[in-house]
Amino acid sequence: MVFFAISRRHPLQPLSVTDLVLEHERLHEEIDQLQHALGSHAVIDQAIGAVVAFGRMPPEDAWRVLREVSQRTNTKLRTVAEHVLKFAQGGALSDTELEELRRALDRHSQRLTGRAKP
Repeated sequence: MVFFAISRRHPLQPLSVTDLVLEHERLHEEIDQLQHALGSHAVIDQAIGAVVAFGRMPPEDAWRVLREVSQRTNTKLRTVAEHVLKFAQGGALSDTELEELRRALDRHSQRLTGRAKP
């Protein structure tokens, strides 16, 4: 039995049952990845909002702060965002993350005010 797949790139591509099963699995993996990315995006957006609030800075700078903390602590951005959200709700940050967050906030507040702290 032969099935035909219809897509914009390949209007009538013949597929075997095996091909259909493989395509079905590939599409489910892609859906899982997209759902994970969407969840990560929401967590990061919420953490940006928290940094905007307690850092008194625009969202672009809050994004840079999170990215810098992630890079300087060698921690995934999503993980840093989760930790920052917990911190904003009264939880604790690791000493390393807290120190890097303070440094990043200081760097960006100095940039915003146009002056270095004594």
